[in-house]
Amino acid sequence: MWKTYALLSAFFAALTAIFAKLGVKDINADLATAIRTLIILFLTWGIVLAGNHLGEIRSIGRNTWIFLLLSGVATGLSWLFYFKALQNGNVSFVAPIDKLSVVITIILSCIILKEPLTWRTIAGGLMIAGGSLVLLTK
Repeated sequence: MWKTYALLSAFFAALTAIFAKLGVKDINADLATAIRTLIILFLTWGIVLAGNHLGEIRSIGRNTWIFLLLSGVATGLSWLFYFKALQNGNVSFVAPIDKLSVVITIILSCIILKEPLTWRTIAGGLMIAGGSLVLLTK
């Protein structure tokens, strides 16, 4: 099931890039990010409320709160820079370069999470890195 979710994530990430490029066309990228974040806030809290998960907040541990806070800060900074890049660059260049995050994630997952590094992971990461490097050079 995780593969289906990952593919849906990729599809909606692609739509995000296209819609964001159109959305930042005539307004400040920071304002566009704030509006997008507000919509995500309502959507995700609506899902939590509809799934009756609000009571689970009490059981969240301190470390979980810290890592969710750090993840939120990282996400916010990522979105701010992404929208600025989209406002100034072609989405067909910005989105693939943004996917260098996959390569960085592979490296960090090995270092921090001690996940195994396989030849498939290395090959996939190198292909993503190569594609991004092609787009970064003129």
